[in-house]
Amino acid sequence: MSEQVAPPPSASPEQPQPAEQAAPPVTPPAEPATSPAAPETKKSGGRKALGILSAIVVVVVVAGLKFGLATAIRGFFDKDPTAEAKAGDCIAELPEVTGTEEEEVDGAKVVDCTSTEAVYTVVGRVDGQTEAQAQSGAGCDPYIKEDQEGYLFYSIEPGKTGYLLCLTKKS
Repeated sequence: MSEQVAPPPSASPEQPQPAEQAAPPVTPPAEPATSPAAPETKKSGGRKALGILSAIVVVVVVAGLKFGLATAIRGFFDKDPTAEAKAGDCIAELPEVTGTEEEEVDGAKVVDCTSTEAVYTVVGRVDGQTEAQAQSGAGCDPYIKEDQEGYLFYSIEPGKTGYLLCLTKKS
């Protein structure tokens, strides 16, 4: 016995059956229009960040050339640790001075008042002082009482203005 396949009786052998007709090619569904643009957006964002970073580097280089690279680097890393001191803060040990004696200080710093390093209390701050005004100490008169031993600490570049801290020994 052999098996044979024959077309259905209604169709003639010369005409293909609808089921045998070539089906239109199946195409995968189209991807959303944003997919191809997504990688471009990321590249654009990366380029934008690179552009901003480049601009910052250019500004730093220009500033270094204009103001001196050493000064720019020193100014960035060597901040004045007492520049933000205010009344109620404490300062670590400073060199001992007497009378009208004046001494240059390196390493002055604001410390926590509960620290064992805390020796002086800031009782007042006067901004906009010239070096001559700071040396006179008149700016601290309202802050230091007559019975207190007062100390002056200032940071003023020659020819400019700066701040004066009025200090008393921490009790």
